[in-house]
Amino acid sequence: MEKWWNNAVVYQVYPASYQDSNGDGIGDLPGITKRLDYIKKLGVDIVWLSPIYKSPQVDNGYDISDYQAINPDFGNMEDFDKLLKKAHDLGLKIMMDLVVNHTSDAHKWFQESRKGKDNPYRDYYIWRDGKDGKAPNNWGSSFMGPAWKYDEQSGQYYLHLFAPEQPDLNWENPNVRHSVFDMMNWWADKGVDGFRMDVINYISKPEGLPDALKQKDELYANPEPLVANGHRIHEFLQEMNKNVMSKHKMVTVGEAPAVTTDEAKRYSNLSGKELDMVFQFEHMGLDGNKNPALGRWSDRKVALSDLRDNLTKWQKSLYGEAWNSLYWNNHDQPRVVSRFGNDTTEEYRVLSAKMLATMLHFQQGTPFVFEGEEIGMTNAYFKNLSDYVDLDSINSYHQLVDEQHLLDGPTMLKYMGMHSRDNARTPMQWDATENAGFSTGKPWENMNSRYKEINVEQALKDPNSIFYYYQELIKLRHTMPVITDGKYELVEGNDKDPEVYAYTRKDKDTTLLVVLNYTDKNLNRSYEVPASAKLLISNYSDDLGDEIRPYEAKVYQF
Repeated sequence: MEKWWNNAVVYQVYPASYQDSNGDGIGDLPGITKRLDYIKKLGVDIVWLSPIYKSPQVDNGYDISDYQAINPDFGNMEDFDKLLKKAHDLGLKIMMDLVVNHTSDAHKWFQESRKGKDNPYRDYYIWRDGKDGKAPNNWGSSFMGPAWKYDEQSGQYYLHLFAPEQPDLNWENPNVRHSVFDMMNWWADKGVDGFRMDVINYISKPEGLPDALKQKDELYANPEPLVANGHRIHEFLQEMNKNVMSKHKMVTVGEAPAVTTDEAKRYSNLSGKELDMVFQFEHMGLDGNKNPALGRWSDRKVALSDLRDNLTKWQKSLYGEAWNSLYWNNHDQPRVVSRFGNDTTEEYRVLSAKMLATMLHFQQGTPFVFEGEEIGMTNAYFKNLSDYVDLDSINSYHQLVDEQHLLDGPTMLKYMGMHSRDNARTPMQWDATENAGFSTGKPWENMNSRYKEINVEQALKDPNSIFYYYQELIKLRHTMPVITDGKYELVEGNDKDPEVYAYTRKDKDTTLLVVLNYTDKNLNRSYEVPASAKLLISNYSDDLGDEIRPYEAKVYQF
């Protein structure tokens, strides 16, 4: 089947934060529909919608109570049908977020399941007796606390790798699998063009659910090494492919924490028997705390050597065997320009955002752009705990500061300023009016205070804006086969350079040389650029040859 996504670019919309159309402070489907012309102007091919299903919103829609209904905050099915039609009329494809490792505890399957051990839905979830008056094993939840909850009503514990309101589905049960496949086909028959699959590599749990390894200072063990990439995962995904994907012209990307390059080659093999690509997280974990008990909570910057080594590993390992996804940002990650770039001055914000975009968009794979990334939105850097909405951040604060006393409050707030998921979820900045043109009501999440100078209206007026730079990068991907198919190599000796990242992409006709200054310093580097080479794109208006200015990015074609 034609791999149409190989030179496509995906734009992620987080619906609650994109555009409110009715003044209730929450983004919605009619708001997204209104902004599709803007998304089309950027030049992307696919719009990925974070979950829009009916949900009690304990975890921002990743707790689904009905897979075939729309969250009323976002509108109704008629609104979705209008969005889908307009997207297709504009030549845009729609990718839905599929969350099938778990449901909401309000889902009818779980409501039935907890009625008792004889209920036909009991085995849709993972129920176990306790051990010595405690939970069945030592696993912790991703949102702090234990991964088991005792259910008084039916006298057993159920597993929830995320919030207690997100019970894990039992994929060992063929009825669960076929219920999921039926639902996926229902959406595909409606005209949906693909699925991004939430933590899909967690669905195959280990036999016997053994204890996991517990680190010093940890209250509960991290179950990820046991639940990620389980023993039946490839069987389940091949069955899904056979029952769903093979019947439709669609694209799939699986979120796969703790995936290795070898595992990724199995998930996203070019033979197309499972998924089209996976999201891996290694480059997102490079700035985690040195103390494993603190996880991602830190404020250290990633060294170029670590970042380059990691990106290079994925580029080279998957070449010719599987397909990479390329991303800096999503709804769970801090803003790229704040994390890997420099948002301390306006000049450096713009230069470093363009440099980082260049770094990623000239690599092989399918790039994902998160709403606001294309205008260089920054972290929000909220000052007070009360400013935060994200459940994971608030729980982490209470556990690490109040319960375990591993951090003091000001330090944890500084770390949250860098890594809280709220940084990605502040409303989209459309213009300099009140609430940035997002809503006439009080927004569900606090605004980023920089919206008056960083917004879409300003970006569209400035021919040198980050927006138009992204537009150009996307155009180049659509028109230059070397970006899709060319071989990636580091420039010889570059693996030892702590400040400049230089790599080539080559096919039989074309060589591209990508040169990126990761620092705010003026540097000197000499690369053998032929006199006939053309400067394809750069974030400065001129080229000083061997002199490389702060955050400079330039790509030569020869």
